[in-house]
Order: sequence, then C-alpha cells, then structure tokens
Amino acid sequence: MTDLQNTSANRQSGSAKRVLLAAPRGYCAGVDRAVIAVEKALDLHGSPVYVRKEIVHNKHVVRSLEKRGAIFVDEVDEVPEGSILVFSAHGVSPAVVKAAESRNLNTIDATCPLVTKVHREVQRFASEDYDILLIGHEGHEEVEGTAGEAPEHVQLVDGRNGILNVTIKDPEKVIWLSQTTLSVDETYETVNALREKFPTLQNPPSDDICYATQNRQVAIKKVAKESDLVIVVGSANSSNTVRLVEVALEAGAKASYRVDFATEIQESWFEGVSSVGVSSGASVPEVLVDEVLEYLAQRGYGDVELVQTAEEDVQFSLPKELRKDLKAAGEETSNKVKR
Repeated sequence: MTDLQNTSANRQSGSAKRVLLAAPRGYCAGVDRAVIAVEKALDLHGSPVYVRKEIVHNKHVVRSLEKRGAIFVDEVDEVPEGSILVFSAHGVSPAVVKAAESRNLNTIDATCPLVTKVHREVQRFASEDYDILLIGHEGHEEVEGTAGEAPEHVQLVDGRNGILNVTIKDPEKVIWLSQTTLSVDETYETVNALREKFPTLQNPPSDDICYATQNRQVAIKKVAKESDLVIVVGSANSSNTVRLVEVALEAGAKASYRVDFATEIQESWFEGVSSVGVSSGASVPEVLVDEVLEYLAQRGYGDVELVQTAEEDVQFSLPKELRKDLKAAGEETSNKVKR
C-alpha cells in the first residue's frame, strides 16, 4: 500500500473530503499471468514477439510491452512464418490455433485458465449435442474464441434483446454459459429471462463469471453507496472495467466515469463532491491507480480509506510452452506466477 492509501484511522483531522479506495481492484491472476508470459518470452527470445490482439485490454500495458519489442497483430496471417506468437488472455478458437500451426508458428497460449474452463464446457456439452446459449457481448474476443469451439451448437445471447431469435432443438438439452467478465447482476437477469422462454434451461456446472469480476463488483457496490463520484481506471475495450462503471451507478453513486489515465479526469466532475470512490478493472496495473490518487490528493482529497470486501490469493501457472522454454534455458520455474 502506498503512502496515499491510509486507513480511516489516519484520516486528516477536520477534512471533509475523502477517497474510498475499493479492494480488490486491478490485476487479476489471469491478467498477471498473460502479461508475464509476454515479458518472459521477450527475455528468452528477444524482439520481436508477436501477440494476437491485445494481450489484455489496457492501453498502458500494451504500450509498455510494445516498447520492449512486442508486436500486436489482429490475425495470424500477419505473423512471419516460424515466429513466436502469444495468444491473448481472452482465448482463441480452434480455427486460430490451426492457422498458427499452418504457418509453423511457435505459440504460447496465455489464455486465462478460467476462460479455458468455459471452452472445455463448450466442448463437453457440444459433444452431448446440447444447444449452448452463450451470454456475452457480440464482437468481444473472448466470446469469439469460446463460440468458435463449437459454432454449430453455440448461440450468442447479448442481453435480453438477444433472446428473441434463439431457437432450440431439444428442451431437455439446453444450457447457458457466459463470458467471464460480465456484470453478475446483468447476467442473471438475462438467465431469468431465458428461463421464461426455456423453462428447462440448465445451469453450467460452475459459475463462469470469474472470481475477480465478482470481487471487484462487490467492492465497488460498497464504495458507491457512500460516494458522490466514482472513478474507475481502465480502458474502454475492457468489458469488466465498463461493467464497474455501470455497477457503481446502479449501486447508488451520483456519478461514475472511466479513465485510462489521471490526465483524463475533468475538474467539472468535482463540483459539490465530498467523497470519491476509486477502483480499477482487472487488467489495470496499480501504478495507474496511484496516479489517480495523487491527482485527487493535489485537489484536497488526500484522506484515503481502504474499503476491503475480499482477499485474493489466486495464482496460475505460466503457460506450459513457456515453462518448457524456461527450463531449457536453465532458469528456475515455479508452478505459480511470481514477479
């Protein structure tokens, strides 16, 4: 915790302005794993290391890795044959994997293990001839990768409006799955609406919405109830970040805004504001939150109270391809990601 992140016991005497800092916030285990995978690949192999799409949805992270020699591409055919290619944390479809193989690319799969779990659920239920109703946002990379596991069995449901055109073959074989980064409340609202149309709709074997998404939403709900203004740090293409802004408003914040950087904060937001809530999406490094706290401190909001709703100790192993390369290079490898 930085010097700015004081508990309520250290509040400045007589200060009316305060910051409520949500915890958990920022990097989740899947994001940390993916970013370290690119960093380690660059350490081992040098530049360039290619990455399909953004490794995680954050401008600062992408720019930082580009400076180190990572090259981000939209599709596999942009990568020279025989090169190193990292698949992003959002996952890819089997078609993308085959395309990489056809170009003899040395791939490193940095897909979040929680996303991989959903892919395996699609494979399992498709093999049993289920209709799979995938709740998610059209065009999102995670949805494209998940649906690509069995496109003939998967129908995307993008909110309540997406239910209208859904059809099923067998009422006894229909199940819903979801994108991992959605709003918990919004997802179950869609599920309930689906069940009105399909009463026999089955639940997935486990909750697909990831622990980090849930934890950040629970924390921001608590912060928002006491905040005149909530600032969420994260990029516009980060689904979980955008959801945090929406959840804050739904939970009672008078206003809520998303920023990539502290420089995007507008002075006009602070008129009549005594309490500011702060959180960040799951792909946001803490340095960006520190910059927001510094901005607030310079404007009289130096009294920071940490609002903690959960502890996180989840860690994931580095991608197996990377562990193999690290071992071959004589570096010690751990089963868990460590910086």
